[in-house]
Amino acid sequence: MRFENVSVCSVAHIDASDRVTSADLEAELAQPMERLGIPGGILEGLTGIRARRMWDVSFQPSQAATAAAEIAIEAAGVDRAQLGILINTSVCRDYIEPSTACLVHRNLGLGPGCMNFDLGNACLGFLNGMEIVGNMIERGQIDYGLVVDGENSRFVVEETIRRLQRPDIDEATFRANFATLTLGSGGAAMVLGRTELVEGGHSFTGGVTVAATEHNHLCRGQVDGMETRTKELLVEGIRLAKRTWDAAKLELGWTHGCLDEYVLHQVSKAHTEKLARALELEPNKILTTYQELGNVGPAGVPMVLSKAAEAQRLEAGTRVALLGIGSGLNCSMAEIVW
Repeated sequence: MRFENVSVCSVAHIDASDRVTSADLEAELAQPMERLGIPGGILEGLTGIRARRMWDVSFQPSQAATAAAEIAIEAAGVDRAQLGILINTSVCRDYIEPSTACLVHRNLGLGPGCMNFDLGNACLGFLNGMEIVGNMIERGQIDYGLVVDGENSRFVVEETIRRLQRPDIDEATFRANFATLTLGSGGAAMVLGRTELVEGGHSFTGGVTVAATEHNHLCRGQVDGMETRTKELLVEGIRLAKRTWDAAKLELGWTHGCLDEYVLHQVSKAHTEKLARALELEPNKILTTYQELGNVGPAGVPMVLSKAAEAQRLEAGTRVALLGIGSGLNCSMAEIVW
């Protein structure tokens, strides 16, 4: 999918308030780890995640999404009455129903003509939301749209720790739940608009998505826990990423060396480094955030993009590749020209 008249007006992020270290989490699991013979320091050692951010368990995803959206709307300089759609893409939800999107819509005071709904696709939700808004702008249905995400991993991490503290937990179950401890929290938002109406925007040139849903069993989560077959997920995720990269070369004209910045959904050190090697991505073009943010789900890509802009890594004309892999498995890649 290629776009001719879609621009990113703004992108914003917020970090959760509390810094929770991997050592903090391991301290709560000292007894089962000792019983199972699992060495201390393994969480940071295997993942490279020193800490992740969290809010209090009562802080709702809609609050995170709303806070990021307020920043993005102000930065875009767009009258919120012009927003034709709001898509919430978070894995975490305030309720099963109503949608988190409608809560954010109300919080922002958006008009009755602004369509709103939740879109769920694991860690790819935000990229999918960008494509939907882009399509609506391209075909003339709307002039501006807003994609948001709010994640709070506190509840699922705490419930996982409680479960792993049970005396009957075996090593296989412990390792199956291990990836849950990498989850972090945050919020992100992006305003997209019709290029001819946008001053100082960044061209959203398009994207591609490839599915490998035969692997939908490798990572499955509920509100209180997630079980992951980590090694298989990594292997099949990298394989799918290679196929998606080939699709992006055809659709978006990508070649090695033509892109200036790679914005990755980051699960861990191993995942980030192996993906970079597999796709021959230059390490100096990757802003890594997993060390202090962990895996922030679908908020990850827009948060890294926002932080890269904040760090002045993106200059006018910079070709930015957005790359994400989500449970399912699905893989999406897109490009923004800054």
